[in-house]
Amino acid sequence: MDISEKPILILVVGPTAVGKTNLCLNLAKKFDTEIISCDSRQFYREMNLGTAKPTREELNQVPHHMINSHSIEENYDVKSFEEDALELLDQLFQKHKVVIMTGGSGLFADAVTEGMDEMPEIPAGIREEVIKEYQEKGLKFLQNEVKRLDPEYFEIVDQQNPQRLMRALEVCRGTGKTFSSFRVKSKIERPFETIKIGLNRDRDELYSRIDLRMDQMVEAGLFEEAESLFDKRHLNSLQTVGYQEIFGALEGKYDREEAIRLLKRNSRRYAKRQLTWFRRDEKIYWFHPDQEDEIIAFIENQIS
Repeated sequence: MDISEKPILILVVGPTAVGKTNLCLNLAKKFDTEIISCDSRQFYREMNLGTAKPTREELNQVPHHMINSHSIEENYDVKSFEEDALELLDQLFQKHKVVIMTGGSGLFADAVTEGMDEMPEIPAGIREEVIKEYQEKGLKFLQNEVKRLDPEYFEIVDQQNPQRLMRALEVCRGTGKTFSSFRVKSKIERPFETIKIGLNRDRDELYSRIDLRMDQMVEAGLFEEAESLFDKRHLNSLQTVGYQEIFGALEGKYDREEAIRLLKRNSRRYAKRQLTWFRRDEKIYWFHPDQEDEIIAFIENQIS
């Protein structure tokens, strides 16, 4: 089937702070359509400053979906997102020839465009053992174990997220195979075509933008937001860069200045892992965010 006969999903990915929001707003206006977020942290309505959601003004310019859609109390995983996003796309394609999806969470983007890998069932005893070891030995233990058993996955996983690390570790122990080896199946055929746009900047430029964004978040009240969520810091949704660093300060492990240094450092490291993930996908066409005219021309050429 020719690409022009199927509805089109424009997927815009890239590292944190690269400039996805602004481009997607302009693309949505250009193609008269709506935006789905595939950012695994922007789903949660209690997490605002630390997730760099579009502003209220930006949300009002174009209809957005999957932002503030869930509570941090809900256990919302990538499989649930895949199902919800496909159902949402089915509805949106009734109204629009083109729909935009954007975010920095590679696993969530892949779930919609490529389908989820079938993961093996792991005996409950192994899962309980991994959880117990994490509780006793901490995050560093998980990081070291996953790095040792599955260095390929360790390079791209959110290394501050114990849930992702524990999942990888239990699969490694339960099957004797790497978690990565279960993530290579053939693509599932979707009822839409996907045009994948990747955004990137020169490293120094990107890192400067990340540092500036962290300063702006702190100024806007990120410490106060994290403090209001402190009692729920055990929840899976809060095991993420932007909150964990401040929780450490609130626990008395270090001071505010060190928390800000860690926020910036860990956000830069997260951006590096995001790029590592996205660069594996040869179907992504890369642009600088300022190349808006070229991006639009490229999309129009792909469609026609």
